[in-house]
Amino acid sequence: MAIAAAVVIAVVAAVLVLGGHSKRGQEAASSSAAPDPYAANLPISGLSMSESSNLAGGKVTYINGHIANQGDRTVNGALVQVVFRDYKNEVAQSEKLPLTVIRMREPYIDTATLAVIPLKPGMQQDFRLNFDSVSPDWSGTLPEVRIVHVDLKLK
Repeated sequence: MAIAAAVVIAVVAAVLVLGGHSKRGQEAASSSAAPDPYAANLPISGLSMSESSNLAGGKVTYINGHIANQGDRTVNGALVQVVFRDYKNEVAQSEKLPLTVIRMREPYIDTATLAVIPLKPGMQQDFRLNFDSVSPDWSGTLPEVRIVHVDLKLK
């Protein structure tokens, strides 16, 4: 029984050690994901941030910006990676989420994905990304925003 218990403990310890290491490696890899080749045709500009309170007493953080399609294909979706850094310039939080463009500004800002409002060649659009929570380790500086995946309309 003692030998079986020792084996189980060793297996659990190995899983925890290897699982934790693997997770950290994935986190580091996700913070430096390679951009989609078409992303070069989708420059992002005019980044700004704002915050508001929600009804539950929490805080929502917004990243606003502008995107242009300088390529020759219609974009039906884009996945962006947003990296928040701490005061040591290390990754405090990294998230991938769909790019949501602003559909309407009055009476409130309404957004939709590019599946709903495709970005045709030559078009430009304002976008907004919403974050219900941001790491307390974040330095407060403007995060990095880059496109890591693009869905294109079939020709």
